[in-house]
Amino acid sequence: MHPFCCVSAVSDNSSPAMPPLPAAAAARSDSAPRPSQLHLCLSNGGESGRTSLAPAPAVDVRINDLVGNGISGILHKWVNYGKGWRPRWFVLQDGVLSYYKIHGPDKIVVNSETEKGSKVIGDESARMISRNRNSTHVNHRRKPVGEIHLKVSTIRESRSDDKRFSIFTGTKRLHLRADTREDRVAWMEALQAVKDMFPRISNSELMAPVDNVAISTEKLRHRLVEEGVSEAAIQDSEQIMRNEYAALQNQLLLLKQKQVTLIDTLRQLETEKVDLENTVVDESQRQLNDQEASSRLRQEKSSASASESEDDNERNDAVEEETDEDDTAFFDTRDFLSSSNSFKSNGSDIRVSSFSSDDDGLYTVESEEDVDPSIRSVVTNYPYVKRRRKLPNPVEKEKGVSLWSMIKDNIGKDLTKVCLPVYFNEPLSSLQKCCEEMEYSYLLDRAYEWGRRGNSLMRILNVAAFAISAYASTEGRICKPFNPLLGETYEADFPDKGFRFLSEKVSHHPMIVACHCEGTGWKFWGDSNLKSKFWGRSIQLDPVGILTLEFDDGEVCQWSKVTTSIYNLILGKLYCDHYGTMRIQGNQDYSCKLKFKEQSIIDRNPHQVHGIVQDRNGKILSTLLGKWDDSMYYINGDYSGKGKGYESMSDAHLLWKRSKPPKFPTRYNFTRFAITLNELTPGLKEKLPPTDSRLRPDQRHLENGEYDMANSEKLRLEQRQRQARKMQESGWEPRWFGRDKSGTYRYLGGYWEARKQGNWNSCPDIFGHIHSDHISDEVNVPP
Repeated sequence: MHPFCCVSAVSDNSSPAMPPLPAAAAARSDSAPRPSQLHLCLSNGGESGRTSLAPAPAVDVRINDLVGNGISGILHKWVNYGKGWRPRWFVLQDGVLSYYKIHGPDKIVVNSETEKGSKVIGDESARMISRNRNSTHVNHRRKPVGEIHLKVSTIRESRSDDKRFSIFTGTKRLHLRADTREDRVAWMEALQAVKDMFPRISNSELMAPVDNVAISTEKLRHRLVEEGVSEAAIQDSEQIMRNEYAALQNQLLLLKQKQVTLIDTLRQLETEKVDLENTVVDESQRQLNDQEASSRLRQEKSSASASESEDDNERNDAVEEETDEDDTAFFDTRDFLSSSNSFKSNGSDIRVSSFSSDDDGLYTVESEEDVDPSIRSVVTNYPYVKRRRKLPNPVEKEKGVSLWSMIKDNIGKDLTKVCLPVYFNEPLSSLQKCCEEMEYSYLLDRAYEWGRRGNSLMRILNVAAFAISAYASTEGRICKPFNPLLGETYEADFPDKGFRFLSEKVSHHPMIVACHCEGTGWKFWGDSNLKSKFWGRSIQLDPVGILTLEFDDGEVCQWSKVTTSIYNLILGKLYCDHYGTMRIQGNQDYSCKLKFKEQSIIDRNPHQVHGIVQDRNGKILSTLLGKWDDSMYYINGDYSGKGKGYESMSDAHLLWKRSKPPKFPTRYNFTRFAITLNELTPGLKEKLPPTDSRLRPDQRHLENGEYDMANSEKLRLEQRQRQARKMQESGWEPRWFGRDKSGTYRYLGGYWEARKQGNWNSCPDIFGHIHSDHISDEVNVPP
């Protein structure tokens, strides 16, 4: 076992061995603690006769007890926040501290340890031996849960608790607690005494000078004299040998210096890693405690009378502020949303669509009290279409894949020819991900209706809510979508949501996806390109492109997406965050600025979004607040200034709330809407062009859980895709989109007419098989 990986699982046939005593330790043996210097509260559990349950007197421990017979007893070990402190049987012997379970099938038989002459610390340990003395048991090899080599460990006492102490090995930290203060003293003295007997070799000892190492040339001289070599030749030979030896000695010294430097660096990195993990754990527990306290406080408030809570609300409605570089106030959205029962709501059940509905087809939506019923009923006029509620059951059992093993297996290979396994993908393409952002298209339907009635302020508020809702489905999505092939398309004709959507991959290098969507009274289009920056443990994605929304009455809104970062690519739990400023510009009276707050490592309330709506003169008319993965609210007036609280929580109105999760969750964390995007409804396959993402074989195999076939098809398609750059350089043009004067890809028209006629002659079979003779040529083409 590596000296810096000192806490590890131990196999059944392992047993702690006496480590070799270094020279430094032998030289200090005289300074080791003597029996008279150790006053440990020990009970000799190995003695015959009865064991006294009274506190055992201090017993002198010989060095032989610490090295040979060992010391044992019960200590409580901190496991985690779920299990807390758990008793373990610890055995200190030959410089190694081992610990065992004392409950369950793998429990240790403590009498077997004391029969060897081991000294026992603590009254509770002695009582356990007394209770089990007459019990029958089957002798079997005990399996320690872990081992700690004291030679490379640091022992620290707790300043806040006189029964606790910890052992730090450089990679792990064990928190231990004794039953009494005296037991802790006994264990600390025993551990320190053993540690002094097995000291860690210092760097200065490792780098001891070697100049005094002499080399003997006597045998060489004697052999050369026997051969009759002259004295001058013998002296030359001796000098050559000394020079060669000195050169080798210098190289060895350099290697030793590098080794010491690397060991010190590794030790420092492991220490920093453990400290960071402890900080995160402590902060998580603090957040949990804060949430529990906040929940109890809200319950107490809700049970109080109206007269008592009136004065409290005046004080508690003032919310926390955090300012950013734009001086935008960030209130504590978590506390704000927790009081949603005080928002204006008519409590009506509104039929949204077949996607956001429960099994009974209804979804409860909190709405503004002053919204006209005809506005609220806009989305109820669409026909109901039965959609699937879960993905197909997987045919094969999913195989785990290690990122490190994949990197190791591909070291030295051409990365352009490496095919990532499908286990990193979700069964959707980037074209379908664009359509997923239309899940809450009813917000655009409402925006159109508001504007048609002359309320441009409510129109831009709903447009802002739609722009934010596009990020809701990214929470918890750790798998990447399939990269579409050049010319690949995706259509979504959803009469139950009142829109039809089309997207196409229009460029391979750079990878650009264009989309176009038509709804009731509005059109939405844009193209998407990403600029990425890799930061080691995270990757930053900066979107390039403008999204445009045009209403039938001529009003146009445009905005760009904010920055997205994906964290913990190598270690830890993968998660993404969205941050930056989004500005929605219109050609009418109002504009909107939204600020996505960046999440910090100890942020107790992440995913916050705040914004303002201004008129042409810069006057703030409305304030928006909420979270991009939960809901958004607006308040009439300017509440973005510093130091302002909310005069009445009932002034906030709900704009958008995220749909409920699916009844049958998937490992991809798909929403209800996402589950339907790759569905082939009856009769649909015959209407689709051969370029549609639903017909992509590797993606379909992954959705069905046919992982081996998915991997082979993915490799085949990626080999075929290597022709894409040649196609693009030879003048290839996308079929359904073209660039306008501003450089944005716009829909050219004709798709839905071709679909109606079933005429796809102009669409190539991009997913079809290619002849094996062509594969070798394609592989050499850089992507």
